[in-house]
Amino acid sequence: MSPFTPALRLHDRYVLRERIGLGGMSEVWRADDEVLHRPVAVKALAGRLAADPQWRATIQREARAAARLTHPHVTQVYDYGEAALPDGTVVPYLVMELVDGRTLADRLAGGPLAWPEAVRMAGQVAAALAAAHRIGVVHRDIKPANVMLTETGAKVLDFGIAAPAGPQAVGQTGELLMGTPAYFAPERLDPGPANPAGDVYALGALLYRALTGRAPLPVQTWDDVVDLRANRPPVPPLRVPGLPADVADLVLACLAEDPARRPGAALLADRLGAGRP
Repeated sequence: MSPFTPALRLHDRYVLRERIGLGGMSEVWRADDEVLHRPVAVKALAGRLAADPQWRATIQREARAAARLTHPHVTQVYDYGEAALPDGTVVPYLVMELVDGRTLADRLAGGPLAWPEAVRMAGQVAAALAAAHRIGVVHRDIKPANVMLTETGAKVLDFGIAAPAGPQAVGQTGELLMGTPAYFAPERLDPGPANPAGDVYALGALLYRALTGRAPLPVQTWDDVVDLRANRPPVPPLRVPGLPADVADLVLACLAEDPARRPGAALLADRLGAGRP
């Protein structure tokens, strides 16, 4: 059961109005910022996770990662706080830009996108990732549910499991498997630092699905990820009427098993025409 309720006031500033999202790890509320007089989104850890120091550190890491990014295709983070509720529970939360639109996951439930729309969306996501990678942040969970489609283009959500790129302390095995199996780059099974190429792989899988309505490889579970690492079939070629051959080749390059063979996010943004009508 959620510790949050409508009309709850956080830090004498943010007044919750209605819950607009609920997942396994977090819940999101529409709220009013009574200082700046604007609507915002408040994201808080769900249920028992709020009492877990590791997960509290995770949401704080998201706040720090996202706050360093200023980009039109990244959801802006305004504030971070910890709410002490009447029952003694302390719940960390983020205050974010309230984005009107629907997720790519919801849109794909109705079938694939027209190829120009899919390519434009992917170019915008690539531009957001390029901005993150430039400051050393790897998202690590690019998937349709974390891309919001708005009137001004795609916006990347949820830097909750973002990590710094480059050398760092290696976490435990369970930490390595954070993310979503269908968009999980094969090299992420190995201990090591976060690599921007993993985000590129996920974007390739996302664009493949947006174009065709299906995943590039039969991956639904973590067991599938492990099995495909040992016996990986080729990705079926894209057969989308009208899709330029160079774009089809670029999608397959994003899905290369060897991360060194994948293009960078900045090159993807340029080749896919981020932001162009």
